[in-house]
Amino acid sequence: MLVVDDEPQIVRALQINLKARRYEVHVAGSGTAALKVAAQHPPDLVILDLGLPDFDGVEVIRGLRGWTEAPILVLSGRTDSTDKVEALDAGADDYVTKPFGIDELLARMRAVLRRSGTVAEEPVVTVGDAEVDLAAKRVTMTNGDEVRLTPTEWHLLEVLVRHPGKLMSQRQLLTEVWGPGYETAGGNLRFYMGQLRRKLEADPARPQHLRTEPGMGYRFEP
Repeated sequence: MLVVDDEPQIVRALQINLKARRYEVHVAGSGTAALKVAAQHPPDLVILDLGLPDFDGVEVIRGLRGWTEAPILVLSGRTDSTDKVEALDAGADDYVTKPFGIDELLARMRAVLRRSGTVAEEPVVTVGDAEVDLAAKRVTMTNGDEVRLTPTEWHLLEVLVRHPGKLMSQRQLLTEVWGPGYETAGGNLRFYMGQLRRKLEADPARPQHLRTEPGMGYRFEP
């Protein structure tokens, strides 16, 4: 679970209450941090404040919705109906106004999780002759040799393999891996995709698993 809020007292209260109920909690205090933490620890639920210090929480919703269907529960002091409509239209699943009661919040969480029917992902994914262990963050070949990846290479590979068969646009991947402001840095993406193919594909010039969709983006084919 990911809690995104820049108010330390609210984050602390949520951490205490959620951990007491055996939720694994990751936190972020800004939109940029939220997108990075979500990619490193893909959440099964996001609790999100809209008033973040770097950019609006609605942009975080749009960034997350580019690659995950995890429920997003907005927790905000904004009471105007237009803010609620904008957040829900961007992909939020529910909206709770501050101040809030923890019992109501927990009930809303249970409701969105029931509706989403979230299923845990398989922790090991096969890419050709390599096995990608998402839990251990490790890649090994079938002969037992470990494949050394840089943090950026791992981040990009993880986002792709968590969405088998799904077309991921260049903009989605750039925003997810490098963060806001890098949406046009296609050279970065091409370079790191080339690195991954050299390390994981039997024939990097004719990739079978890390595929390019010309003019659209990239796709992981199991």
